[in-house]
Amino acid sequence: MSVNPSLSGTEAFEYLFDGLFNNQVGTIADFLTPELVDGLHKNLLQRLHNGSMHPAGIGRKFDFVQNTSVRGDIISWIDDDTKDPFEQEFLKIISEFSSYLNATCYSGIKSWEFHYALYAPLSFYKRHKDQFLNNRGRQFSLIHYLNDDWNDMDGGQLVIYQNEKKEVILPTGGRVVFFKADQTEHEVLPSIKPRMSIAGWLKDI
Repeated sequence: MSVNPSLSGTEAFEYLFDGLFNNQVGTIADFLTPELVDGLHKNLLQRLHNGSMHPAGIGRKFDFVQNTSVRGDIISWIDDDTKDPFEQEFLKIISEFSSYLNATCYSGIKSWEFHYALYAPLSFYKRHKDQFLNNRGRQFSLIHYLNDDWNDMDGGQLVIYQNEKKEVILPTGGRVVFFKADQTEHEVLPSIKPRMSIAGWLKDI
């Protein structure tokens, strides 16, 4: 895969959009600062300790079905009105990126939803798209990794399918991945140790 730089601010937003436009996926190393990654990482572990991480499922609300043969992560949603300073900083970045997309490509983003996600060793998420057939609100997917000291031998790569080829992305802490929710098929490969992230969607509803 191509080299992914460490960028911030509008320059980072432009790089992500260019990656989406030219290659179906934008990704930047160290998009989140080490301090923010550490704070969000600790938040995830605290939620796990408190018992507020729950099995993810296929579908939403009344269509929700837990299916561990398809996906094996546990998740916890981040409230829009959170009082946690690290979550507030994270959502501020999301708001700024949404404003950038609306101003530069008229994307019509009106809201977003994000959750902590933890994949236990050997768990996975099979190839899929993030858009529901009965709900077209999700326009863009964003994944932010919170992992410490991750390398190729640890596994857990995100595989992005691009017609006849695919891009394999290592889930190193601070990295962001950006792609179209309704178009891009992807999967999460099993890892040998717990894999942590914040995943979510920018929506036009």
